Amino acid sequence: MKKRKPEAILEELEKFVRGLGITLRYERGDFEGGYCVLKEQGMIVINKLANTQKRISLLAQSIMEIGVDEKLMDENIKSIIEDEIAKLKIVKE
Repeated sequence: MKKRKPEAILEELEKFVRGLGITLRYERGDFEGGYCVLKEQGMIVINKLANTQKRISLLAQSIMEIGVDEKLMDENIKSIIEDEIAKLKIVKE
């Protein structure tokens, strides 16, 4: 697969999440972000000050946490999520 700019990857993940009907918000605060449920509405909240790579990582983690069926993901989204999860496993080891 051709190397893509992080901004394009982030935009693709944001579009995918919103297409699932999940609210995506960027807010300021003392937190990194992730998936949460507020008043029975699932949403992903990400720190507005996070850099692009961190936003990509948090979105990928949130999609995995939600448990989105892989049949709903195109190959690009699957690849992005697999890459981000692999990076997390390397860091934890």
